[in-house]
Amino acid sequence: MKQPGEELQETVTELDDRAVVDYLLRNPEFFIRNARVVEEMRVPHPVRGTVSLVEWHMARSRNHINQLEENMTLLMEQASTNESLFYRLLHLQARLASAHSLDEFLSRFHRWARELGLAGATIRLFPDRWRIGAPSGFTHLALSRQAFEPLRIQRLGHDHHYLGPLNGPELLVVLPEAKAIGSVAMSLMGRDGDLGVILFTSRDAHHYEQGQATHLLQEIALMLPELLERWIERV
Repeated sequence: MKQPGEELQETVTELDDRAVVDYLLRNPEFFIRNARVVEEMRVPHPVRGTVSLVEWHMARSRNHINQLEENMTLLMEQASTNESLFYRLLHLQARLASAHSLDEFLSRFHRWARELGLAGATIRLFPDRWRIGAPSGFTHLALSRQAFEPLRIQRLGHDHHYLGPLNGPELLVVLPEAKAIGSVAMSLMGRDGDLGVILFTSRDAHHYEQGQATHLLQEIALMLPELLERWIERV
């Protein structure tokens, strides 16, 4: 036989958060029937101790609106960034596509990087994917995959892009004639990253750093192989 109060205790135990929520969802008119009680209810507040349920709801609404405004601002900033990215790529592609020789192509690519305030831009190709052996005249673009592999493992890992400094031996592998290079943006070329390497260089050691966006690098790395095929045959 249950003692006095046990049935009440069982009822209280059953009224957990889920039960209350389910009841309110089934009975939305509860707040209309009990409007006065709702106005008098108070909930904990981290600064003011307690606030009315109405104030608490209004504060949540304001926070939600602020979050929506922040999201809208981010979307607008992203749209502006994407527009700038599009025009940069369009300008570069037009300049490279109108080149009359590979030397002019490489020179225009380098000048485009200089106009952005960089030290320059370099393209290196893996000889097992391009026909650049003698007597092609393109041997200076060759980058031994075997020599590059330790650098790739150390700096890129499973990524297609690396932004930051390179030490002396690493620079000798990819940019043997470069001087006073502070930082680089290095990207594997092609959709699978197996065609070669693109390098943008800066004399500023902090110009390129990990965590920076790589959207522009990605698009250039995908665009260049098709343009290069005008002069160099793929294996």
